[in-house]
Amino acid sequence: MVFSMSRPEEYYFKEGCFIEEWHNLEQDASCSIARVRVEAGKATKLHALKNTVERYVMLGGSAVVTVGQKSWQVSEGDVVVIKPDEPQKIENLDQQDLLFLAICTPRFVVDNYRECSE
Repeated sequence: MVFSMSRPEEYYFKEGCFIEEWHNLEQDASCSIARVRVEAGKATKLHALKNTVERYVMLGGSAVVTVGQKSWQVSEGDVVVIKPDEPQKIENLDQQDLLFLAICTPRFVVDNYRECSE
């Protein structure tokens, strides 16, 4: 099966980043893929995804990612796996935009997003 989409519009999400939804369809609810952009020197809000495993596939830039109580420095080629309901955030360390893919299983739905207190 092939899903073909035109280039999606980038939009700002309340988490503190810009999203391009590359693949997020009800007919393939087992997975979603989005390209995420975090501006230079910015960080996303601490948040968690209910019932959703998320993977960050780092495409460009360097960042500090915090998952639960642990933090790591990550860069292009790294993959971060985040369990359901685990608090997470990512901080761009560069003077250029940070880019990564966010791959969610099952697919991302806004109702599963929740902000956490720091």
